Amino acid sequence: MWTEEFVTGHPAWRHTPSGVVFREVPGGTFRMGLSEAELDAVRAIERSGEVEDTIEPFLANAGDAQPVREVRVEPFLLARHPLTVAQVRHWLPEYEDDYAEAATATARLGGDLYDLLKLLPLQLPSEAQWEYAARAGTTTLTFHGDGKPDEDQLLDDFADETRTAAGENAFGLAAMGSANEICADVWIPGFHDAPADARPRTGDGRRTVRGGAGDLYPWQGCDEWLLLLSATRYEHADFTAVRPVGPVPPR
Repeated sequence: MWTEEFVTGHPAWRHTPSGVVFREVPGGTFRMGLSEAELDAVRAIERSGEVEDTIEPFLANAGDAQPVREVRVEPFLLARHPLTVAQVRHWLPEYEDDYAEAATATARLGGDLYDLLKLLPLQLPSEAQWEYAARAGTTTLTFHGDGKPDEDQLLDDFADETRTAAGENAFGLAAMGSANEICADVWIPGFHDAPADARPRTGDGRRTVRGGAGDLYPWQGCDEWLLLLSATRYEHADFTAVRPVGPVPPR
């Protein structure tokens, strides 16, 4: 089911039936959530005059990503980037995507999302796994640092291998934050009583989404860059991208 190989010079696992490339994310602990240092960095961006609209709604909802807590994460596999239209068609041959301009672009699933999840022999990442992977060992707004993210950080089509590789973080993962990626967790505002490991929080209701800055491209000056932040989270409403997770295969 898995083939170990090198992709852009770095170790990877390929899901043999579908061809989807996964990176092995090492285990560790991290501080999950929107820290006061990160909030200060956002306010510094505002003071510098780089805010187009208003960050007040973001600041008002900061509690949805707090309190910050330490989380233990075991090693896991995560898809190098969100599933593309072509990759989704491995499981849903009739899948069509009006949003994507090419089969190599990120697939955004609406009513067919749960059709895919029923057929997908893999899981959705938990929020803890997603944020840990997005941070890739950093504690800043994005893995690039505390500066304001710009549209150059968006990555939505993976036909250009050189550009995809250039967008990878230290874990070899590309486009973290570009698409709105659905997680395994049910939406619960805030992290009170959340587990100290990477288990998803379960229950009834909509799921949690991470990322989504590329879904608003071209940007309209509404501070869409906030969706690129590693800690940004919100409730699933419409279409969503999928980045599967899997267990590390035995060697």
